[in-house]
Amino acid sequence: MSESSTILQGAVSTSRANSKVKFIVGGGVIVVLIAYLIISSITTQGAYYREVGEVVAQQTALSGKNLRVSGKIVTESIQYDTATLNLDFRISDPKDSNQQLAIHFHGVQPDQIARQDTEAIVEGTLGPNGTLEANNLLLKCPSRYEEGVLKEYEEVKVDAVK
Repeated sequence: MSESSTILQGAVSTSRANSKVKFIVGGGVIVVLIAYLIISSITTQGAYYREVGEVVAQQTALSGKNLRVSGKIVTESIQYDTATLNLDFRISDPKDSNQQLAIHFHGVQPDQIARQDTEAIVEGTLGPNGTLEANNLLLKCPSRYEEGVLKEYEEVKVDAVK
């Protein structure tokens, strides 16, 4: 009987050692996967965007890469085909309106795109011809609290106090 208990104790200690190894390996795999997900999300989904001037200056180096670009929409350049849902327009650098980037977007035209001084953030891939093939088009909301409106409100408020 003592032989069988010795054999069982050996099997139990081997099973405990295997459990510890499995736990360590499983924990290591989980840590590596979490680190990979954090690093990949930081590099691809950061809130960083480029301005039109940067993209134009580095056009050959950025060709074929996914980009997020910000600029003012050139309202005169907007061309929309309702049958095919193709929207073509240009965005310009806020600092230099002569630097422009062509954008092609397939989808519904946003309502506010034709307003004067509308700014957009466009996400997509820069083609070899210098056109950004956009998969996402975001318009910056016009502020309800523009400087001129605040000044008018402040003047009215001051007049009412007098």
